[in-house]
Amino acid sequence: MEIVLTAGVGNGPTALAAFDGALQDAGIANYNLIPLSSVIPIGARIVERRPEHRPDHYGWRLYVVLSVAHTKHSGAAYAGLGWMQTKDGRGLLVEHHGGSAEEVHQRITSSLTHMRKGRAYQYGDSAEKIIGTTADRMPSCAVVAAVFQAQNWAYAHR
Repeated sequence: MEIVLTAGVGNGPTALAAFDGALQDAGIANYNLIPLSSVIPIGARIVERRPEHRPDHYGWRLYVVLSVAHTKHSGAAYAGLGWMQTKDGRGLLVEHHGGSAEEVHQRITSSLTHMRKGRAYQYGDSAEKIIGTTADRMPSCAVVAAVFQAQNWAYAHR
């Protein structure tokens, strides 16, 4: 299984418009986002790239682990995902946001360190993706998403 890691920033007259702009920048705006908890299945590999644009997927479900950071009218917002995996691909993702890249990095590191202690698996080194934005008189948003799968609604009615 391939998990696509993508990120984007946006701004707009409202927080929702800024969020939509960030989703557009990340390439996932035309999906219905379904949030997942943060468990990576066996055999998964994470690749960083913009998801393929598929007009025929408009309105489909998109299963994601999502980190979102907002600013209202001034200041910085950073969103980030961190992860660790075993040799067979199983792993954990964590999502954090804050006012600086360093703050998000520290939260990711702290969470993964704690979560590692509660499990009997031999996880490798952790990795992370952090993105930030600065508001300038209008709302701004940063998102990082781990995209697991797109699914047509027709599938649910079989």
